[in-house]
Amino acid sequence: MLTPFHLAFNVRDLDAARDFYVNVLGCKEGRSTETWLDFSFFGHQLSLHLGEPFQTANTGHVGDHLVPMPHLGVVLEMGDWQILADRLVENQLEFVIAPSLRFAGKPGAQATMFFRDPSGNPIEIKGFSDLTAVFAK
Repeated sequence: MLTPFHLAFNVRDLDAARDFYVNVLGCKEGRSTETWLDFSFFGHQLSLHLGEPFQTANTGHVGDHLVPMPHLGVVLEMGDWQILADRLVENQLEFVIAPSLRFAGKPGAQATMFFRDPSGNPIEIKGFSDLTAVFAK
């Protein structure tokens, strides 16, 4: 049984973060203070603290792309991934990598999309038809 992870990182604007994580991604807000917010990020705990976000660079070689490093993300079942992808496209979110399929016909075949939150923190959402294939070689 998987257990929720906890990740805390900085955002520049708590109101913008709240709007994005709740209204765009569909996360549920948990506790908050004047300096941080908690969210259920697809069942995992994100704590967003007021401050300067970590620096990132497009240095991760994945397929034909250089992806932002470091980044956070989550793996969803394909149906949930598609629902989220459709919602993000409807919201005209600017993608680093638009919703797409990669590694088709190979172990680890997956859907993916990369985008940034309003503070520039990179997020990857993966979708798998078979979650047992997440660690396939």
